[in-house]
Amino acid sequence: MSDTALQIFTGNAHPELAQEIVDFLGMELSKAKVSKFKDGEVRLEINESVRGNNVFIIQPTCAPVNENLMELLIMVDAIRRASAKSITTVIPYYGYARQERKQKPREPISAKLVANLLTAAGADRMVTIDLHTSSIQGFFDIPVDHMPAVPLLANYYREKQLENVVVVSPDIGGVTRARNLAERLNCNLAIIDKRRPEPNKSEIMGIIGDVRGKNVIIVDDMIDTAGTITNAANFLSDQAGANEVYACCTHAVFTPPAVERIQQSSIKEMLITNTIPLTEEEKQCAKIQTVSIAPLLGRTIEYIHNKKSVSGLFD
Repeated sequence: MSDTALQIFTGNAHPELAQEIVDFLGMELSKAKVSKFKDGEVRLEINESVRGNNVFIIQPTCAPVNENLMELLIMVDAIRRASAKSITTVIPYYGYARQERKQKPREPISAKLVANLLTAAGADRMVTIDLHTSSIQGFFDIPVDHMPAVPLLANYYREKQLENVVVVSPDIGGVTRARNLAERLNCNLAIIDKRRPEPNKSEIMGIIGDVRGKNVIIVDDMIDTAGTITNAANFLSDQAGANEVYACCTHAVFTPPAVERIQQSSIKEMLITNTIPLTEEEKQCAKIQTVSIAPLLGRTIEYIHNKKSVSGLFD
């Protein structure tokens, strides 16, 4: 056990998740108030000492992305200046992760810029869940703990006891994730051949694998407008002969008209984690089910604080 005190702070991005995590750990959130000046600048008050302590800040950089990111950076800076021993940013959803390479001339690599900002602000470590591209870990010059959500999703489906299951990747890029889920569920894998003519639009060209008469689980890392996932579900149900279609993802970004598309699609159930807070509209959607990542993040924080190997969580 570590002799250094543990403190957990949160910004305004997802205080419900932070509360779940401290409840799991049997402790209380450290006192901080994040507000705004009249011109919109972030105002921060840290209301207890952090000197010499291991500090963790829970803050997904979800919408409003820039506001939540700025809150996080200012909290890191303030806690560093207050002489914390270490600062770990716990960012369940890492915003700007889709801008991790140049696809056209004169485009930014915003995922790298965010990594630079966090490091420059004073973060010593980052914990995140299911980065859009795992290579983003290489953008950091500090340790990154990249935690997978697939074990949580697999546990949910095992308890559901679905029969005759096939896991489907909605595109070639998600094959590794889909294979991981398929192996945990001891079932076959299929892949949708998709092209994306422009951002947030996709066209299905065909499917690799057999789904006819099967119960299908489509898995992805994030769902934004839900165009890809609902197109895939409708294709599997209407043209490929699938029986029931389930879908799951780690990050429910859910920009309009995502919920409407899910409601009107062939998806029987949409399983997500709570890396991003749900709106009231999303909570009222009967198809959406949530599995909490609070125990996973709570154990990760505990392991890091006590200098234990985080990989031990999955042994």
